[in-house]
Amino acid sequence: MDISRRNLVRAGGLVVAAAGLVSGRTALASIPEAPTAKDAKTAPPAFPNTGPDYQPVVTLNGWSLPWRMNGDWKEFHLVAEPVVREIAPGMVANLWGYNGQSPGPTLEAVEGDKVRVFVTNRLPENTAVHWHGQRLPNGMDGVGGLTQPHIPPGKTFVYEFQLRRSGTFMYHPHSDEMVQMAMGMMGLFIVHPRDPAFRRVDRDFAFLLNAFDIKAGARVPNVNTMLDFNLWCWNSRAFPGIEPFVVGKNDKVRIRFGNLTMTNHPIHMHGYEFKVSGTDGGWVPEEAAWPEVSIDVAVGQMRSFDFVADEVGDWAIHCHKSHHTMNPMGHAVKTYIGVDKKEVAKRIQKLVPGYMPMGSAGMGEMGSMEMAIPDNTLPMMTGYAQFGPVEMGGMFSVVKVREGLSRTDYADPGWFKHPEGTVAFEYKGAPMQNPPRAERPKSEPGFSVVDPRTKPKTGHDGHH
Repeated sequence: MDISRRNLVRAGGLVVAAAGLVSGRTALASIPEAPTAKDAKTAPPAFPNTGPDYQPVVTLNGWSLPWRMNGDWKEFHLVAEPVVREIAPGMVANLWGYNGQSPGPTLEAVEGDKVRVFVTNRLPENTAVHWHGQRLPNGMDGVGGLTQPHIPPGKTFVYEFQLRRSGTFMYHPHSDEMVQMAMGMMGLFIVHPRDPAFRRVDRDFAFLLNAFDIKAGARVPNVNTMLDFNLWCWNSRAFPGIEPFVVGKNDKVRIRFGNLTMTNHPIHMHGYEFKVSGTDGGWVPEEAAWPEVSIDVAVGQMRSFDFVADEVGDWAIHCHKSHHTMNPMGHAVKTYIGVDKKEVAKRIQKLVPGYMPMGSAGMGEMGSMEMAIPDNTLPMMTGYAQFGPVEMGGMFSVVKVREGLSRTDYADPGWFKHPEGTVAFEYKGAPMQNPPRAERPKSEPGFSVVDPRTKPKTGHDGHH
């Protein structure tokens, strides 16, 4: 993660507006610098060097915003601005976000902290920031027009509040919300418990689910789309651009996520059962945490789950809605399964050299086909692993559990080396000739088989 610092304090460049939002403690000269991220790599955890101890989160393909102490206030600086985000190798999108990225950087603090967030607007329109799930003074809630004036372009507003409870939260605009969220404006806000031992884990991951409608070859999302999205993302990334969750064997792991798409997502992890540990309302008491292998997250909700990583391997984690593990799809494409297109393909190839018929035997062949597509467009299925094409895209990643990782090692360890004899293999024995077919007996205990031709009729028309 390439993070630089840019000093945004210059003559006339920043004006703290809206007197109702600014306390006497804040001075223009004290505005902190605003770091910016230049790439989409996962940054290592940012361990605190002052204040209460906590296990920091690791944001998939993201980072946590540095802060500074100013008296007893923890200060952050967010910059709302246009950004260029790589969705996956081969495609970039012109989005809106914060501090150089979409989503914006994760804010991390501790229960009881007094936080001051400077928000500078470098968008071409007004904005405001809502602190989703936080308890705070009404005038700090961030709903433009209702609880505060909108933040005009070129201005900086200040939000001040004390963190009353720990948990998994997020921030997003509440000013032209439909457009700004569709353009990628959102971020995570993690509040750690005051007690460092409370629900402590060894590795803590976080991401947001978001979606875009970006036509083939285009770069700007269609902000008026309501349902027909074609890019399903975690932190504005699609597989194979989503980095793995790197975990040490026997680590206690937490995975947190929030949903800012237009539909729900059942998140499923292979290889493990887990305990649901948190919701929007806070922590699930340990004695009430329930086991799952999939957990649904509705629009606007936050969820987290915990597990002990005692099974090594490369374990898939993904949304279980099958269209959400695909990249751009032609939603009007007809189904040709079972249709022999060989002859018609020959005729079309005379008119369109290079034409490739697809779909007669399913769509899996698209995972390995080399087919011309418009520039800045992702294939519908993409990404390779050690045994070939994964035939997935969109909301898909891998939990990589390995032995011997140090506490701070989050580097991709490569593909899992399976012990001999533990990989599914081709059966090479003698093929079965005319394998027997199971037939249902004409009658068996508990069933009554009646020939419909001899079934007695009731009434004039055979109905009761």
